Formats: sequence, structure tokens, C-alpha cells
Amino acid sequence: MSDLFGYVRETNYGRWFDVRAEVNPNNLAYTNLGLQAHTDNPYRDPVPTLQILSCIENTVEGGESSVVDGFAVAAALQAENPEGFRLLSSHAARFEYAGSSGVRLQSKRPMIELGPDGELICIRFNNRSLAPTVDVPFADMDRYYAAYRRFAELIEDPSFEVTFKLESGQAFIVDNTRVMHARKAFSGTGKRWLQGCYADKDGLLSTLAAIEHGFKEAAE
Repeated sequence: MSDLFGYVRETNYGRWFDVRAEVNPNNLAYTNLGLQAHTDNPYRDPVPTLQILSCIENTVEGGESSVVDGFAVAAALQAENPEGFRLLSSHAARFEYAGSSGVRLQSKRPMIELGPDGELICIRFNNRSLAPTVDVPFADMDRYYAAYRRFAELIEDPSFEVTFKLESGQAFIVDNTRVMHARKAFSGTGKRWLQGCYADKDGLLSTLAAIEHGFKEAAE
């Protein structure tokens, strides 16, 4: 884990940020309210591919973390409503962030992104960052929003959710192109303080591939 954190510090995404309740927050994350399962920064292009959250202190009532496999949810939507899946994967959504002075980030990408061969490669889901939908034909708009609503309902289905409470010194890593994360609301007493950062997934995958290759060579 220390080697991975060393790698993170050297990347462009490696600046730490604090996640804790603030007096005048500019983001819902900096309150004690619950957060719906979401991917981070869908308004960036490309999005950060790895997110790491490390717990410094967590002495509040509540505040549990949750993760949801977005690929599993997308597969469930496709099985239940193939047309809805097609609409969410073939029409672009728009995401935007303009919460800080001098910053206006925008992207235009589908919520469910497929590769040229139809392979599922990315989920973007964040109601707080969704901009007006202007790239869907009017004739498809009702069905598009119905599919979006159903996708959101499936994301909230507890059968897709894994919930845990971070203790001081613990950390978790998510693939931000696939795994959504969430937070339960917590009390005003005690302190919940996480530190997070973003990193590129290809660096981690390279390290894992090199380790696997080394094991294979050692076994020969």
C-alpha cells in the first residue's frame, strides 16, 4: 500500500483533499448529510480512474461508506429494459461543475459508455453534477428519462450495495469508471475526517501486470 500511495503523490491527480463537514461548504460532500451512490468528477474529461479514500478519524454515529458495482447495475438494466439501456448508452449526457470561482468544468459523455465493440467501459452517474439534457431527440426524451430514473432506482437497490464503516488508519480504493461510492448521514457529534486523492488506473494495472509476470517467471 505504501508503494501505491507513493505513486499517487507523483501523479497529476495526486493532490490530497479533505472530506469533512465545513461551516460554509461549497459541496454536499463537505456536510454531514448522506450522499447517493455516485461516480466522482463526471464533468472532467477524462474522469479520474482511481479514487482512494483514507480515514483519519471516524467517531460519529452513522457515516458508513457504501460501494455499488455500476457494471452489475447496468447489466441488470439491460436485462430488464434493453431499450432503456440503449438510450442511456447511445445518447450523451452533460455534466458540469461551477462551484468554485474561476472554475467551470464540462463534459459530454453517456451515462453508460460502450466501446466500439459494445464492451461496457465506463459508468458516469452523479445527480449533483448533471446538467440539462439537450442531446436526446425530443421523440426519445420521455423514454430516456424513464430509463435514467430506473437506472437510479437500481443503483439504490440494497442488493447491489456493500456497506462498511471505515476506522482510523483504514483506506479503500475504487475504480471510478465502474464503482460508485456513497455515504450514510452522520451525527453532529464526534468527527468524520477522510482524506482522498485520485490516480490513474493504468499505473496500478501496470504494477499488477508486472507482479503477475514476475510470479510466472519465478514458477518456470
